[in-house]
Amino acid sequence: MTKREKYIAIFDKYVPKVFSPVLADLLLASNVSFKVVKSRKTKLGDFRMSQFVKQPIITINRDLNQYSFLITSLHEFAHYHTFQRYGNSVLPHGKEWKEAFRTLLLPVINSGQLPKDIETALMSSLVNTKASSCSDLPLARTLHRYNNSESSEYRLEELPKNATFALNNRFFLKLIKRRTRYECKELSSGKIFLVHALATVIKTETDE
Repeated sequence: MTKREKYIAIFDKYVPKVFSPVLADLLLASNVSFKVVKSRKTKLGDFRMSQFVKQPIITINRDLNQYSFLITSLHEFAHYHTFQRYGNSVLPHGKEWKEAFRTLLLPVINSGQLPKDIETALMSSLVNTKASSCSDLPLARTLHRYNNSESSEYRLEELPKNATFALNNRFFLKLIKRRTRYECKELSSGKIFLVHALATVIKTETDE
């Protein structure tokens, strides 16, 4: 088995098989360490380069659905390409990164192999590319539809007002919306926190 075939077989576990060669070829052409890691609450993936490592590192959360994994991987490869060209002299999500991301994303969109709702959401996102898919609410909502339907988790915006929920082992009461976030009262302290509408939470059994 060639290295490319090996990479394709690995990516087949995480993305639609038609797109596995895309990621395999990007990895083969890059001097980067690509790692699939356990879920993180604060990010879907990241790109890191420091003086303490021999090569840049891309990490992607292993629990993402296949389309989120694909788009997040392209997002991070765009960081790698931007770093290769500009080093640290440009903003992390500035125009240079946006152009690199669009360059990687357009062939995937134009392939005709994406579900139509994701294709439409991605085309809209190209008009004003956000720093992450979570920041692009229409795209995030579209991608969420492809999560495991048996999951007990919800997006906060899916819960009704005054619902109680758990987040990071703390319990809250959902209150009013403030733009892209909701005011939520922590039940133990009574303190008010702003929680993103698309935060993944666990609905508790105490809801009315």
